[in-house]
Amino acid sequence: MSLALQLAEKGLYSTSPNPRVGCVIVRDGHVVGSGWHERAGQPHAEINALNAAGAAAQGSTVYVTLEPCSHHGRTPPCAEALIKAGITRLVTAMQDPNPLVAGKGGALMRQAGIAVEAGLMEAEARALNIGFITRMTCRRPWVRMKIAASLDGKTALNNGASQWITGDAARRDGHRLRARSCAVLTGIGTVLADNPQLTVRHVETFRQPLRVVVDSRLEIPVEAKILRNGGELIFTATASEEKIVALRDVGARILVLPDKNDNVDLFAMMQTLADFEINEVLVEAGGKLNGALISAGLVDELVIYLSPCLIGDAALGMLKLPELVDLAQKRTLKIYDLRTVASDIRITARFP
Repeated sequence: MSLALQLAEKGLYSTSPNPRVGCVIVRDGHVVGSGWHERAGQPHAEINALNAAGAAAQGSTVYVTLEPCSHHGRTPPCAEALIKAGITRLVTAMQDPNPLVAGKGGALMRQAGIAVEAGLMEAEARALNIGFITRMTCRRPWVRMKIAASLDGKTALNNGASQWITGDAARRDGHRLRARSCAVLTGIGTVLADNPQLTVRHVETFRQPLRVVVDSRLEIPVEAKILRNGGELIFTATASEEKIVALRDVGARILVLPDKNDNVDLFAMMQTLADFEINEVLVEAGGKLNGALISAGLVDELVIYLSPCLIGDAALGMLKLPELVDLAQKRTLKIYDLRTVASDIRITARFP
């Protein structure tokens, strides 16, 4: 199963919106076939492993990181293919959270007389597909917020200058987070201040994540760098038809989702992204949007790169959050990973 998980991880940047899955086929103590799901629309991990094993799959044990599918989607059901191949035992890391599957694949194989076991290295399998699981069970993506800051928690000078607080290695590491994400989300303040591209440039990938902008007043310039490739998604609270037409002319998609305060409805935005099959969202924004998302309870994970420097009290902070009057109100996180990236420190923390 450990080998199957290593194979599944090869699809880290490519399987979206599908889960990352690996499969290993063992017969008489020897691996006779293995494979992983490489891209959406292409064969699943089990099919690739069966093709590698050929006739040796007869009478084998199959280790797969996710319950085999039992429905017709972009590809035929893997459970039926495993039954047809004549395997005798199936070991899965976890049940598929997709309601279309959710135990049905395992049940189908038990009915065919195959021994089915589940739960081996489940925690590792869940971590690999945390976004897919969140979308299937909560109808929203897994939201990961990336912040680069000084040791005193500042992300930019008071005049907006922020390039570069952290070093090259930390920025390359941040591009790996972009590459694994289905979407990168930012706010209009960041677009106007930095005019970012928000593309993956330091990691080899065949696809770019969807770029999403929260822009309540539809202030984004049509010549903004983030709009150069077309297909970007802009959430707004206004319905300025003239501006909407101009943005659509450069390939952007506009969705009007106002809340009661005429700002973008952040909850509805996340549900919409889930409906678009977005598993993981990487937030790269300023303190205002960062704070709004955290206040709304829509952030699952923080990845903070801290540079060994001090910028001073007048500089801009990481998060714009309401003032607390009691320490009992503080938001507690659990640190999952702490390491150095060249001269910087990377902290990965999650809300309970």
